[in-house]
Amino acid sequence: MLLFDRRLKEARLKNHLTQEQLASMVGLTKTSICCYENGTRTPTLDTLIDLANALNVELTYFLGVDCYLVASDDATYGINIAKDEITLIKELRKHIRLYEKLLDDPKRTIDLIEMKMR
Repeated sequence: MLLFDRRLKEARLKNHLTQEQLASMVGLTKTSICCYENGTRTPTLDTLIDLANALNVELTYFLGVDCYLVASDDATYGINIAKDEITLIKELRKHIRLYEKLLDDPKRTIDLIEMKMR
């Protein structure tokens, strides 16, 4: 779950809860919440549902899904994209040459970036 750890912490803080308070609400230990937020442990589906209910968020929120509606020529359609992905795109647009290369040949550009990271 790519964004779960960050989203869990974000939702907990938005609800003004400590790790201990959230753990108590869903029948877990503070250590479990800490491990989830650090990305060192993944919750079961039942625990994920309990966390979503306790934090009053959609289950898909933890999976990085945000829905945006777009209107075009009197037609409305939706796209599922995480806010974090939008932030990434905005940052990429600041780097025009890289952004253009990604648009022209995304696979090749990403392969080159991965090679540089090794």
